[in-house]
Amino acid sequence: MRYRRTMTPGGTFFFTVVTEARRPVFTNAETVALLRSAFRAVCQSRPFQIDAIVIMPDHLHCIWTLPPDDADFSTRWRLVKTSFTKRCDPALRVAPNAARIAKQQQAVWQHRYWEHQIRDENDYTRHVDYIHYNPVKHRLANSPIDWPYSSFSRFVEAGLYPPDWGQNAMNFPGIDRE
Repeated sequence: MRYRRTMTPGGTFFFTVVTEARRPVFTNAETVALLRSAFRAVCQSRPFQIDAIVIMPDHLHCIWTLPPDDADFSTRWRLVKTSFTKRCDPALRVAPNAARIAKQQQAVWQHRYWEHQIRDENDYTRHVDYIHYNPVKHRLANSPIDWPYSSFSRFVEAGLYPPDWGQNAMNFPGIDRE
């Protein structure tokens, strides 16, 4: 069966993107800053809005909203991954397998990513909550506010969450595709 991605101009999408072999690439502020720089560069040439994001050591989750006349998130992801890969420390790259060598590809990211089109406000809220709770789920923080590589603090500043949100166990059925 051939996988088909949903392509909706102006759509809002949840993504999970994973590093090759789940290597912990994003373990320091410099590497995360390089990824943020890649996002900014791509946003300048192909605008989109990052509604929510969390960057974990070996994966990231985010929600994007595309411009009204544009459905091409695939090219944006390719550009983000390529920009980061070209500029990151070569030590972060996994030795490429034969298929990657033949295509002259580096091995920082898994080829594919998970995408889900957000259907409604409830779906959006559940996915934003999932994103912000992810560091607690993976036992990297006791509370979402403690994780520095997340949009959570922006949501707290906007009054959308109290600062102590997410300190208790939470469950997100149907979202976890890591």
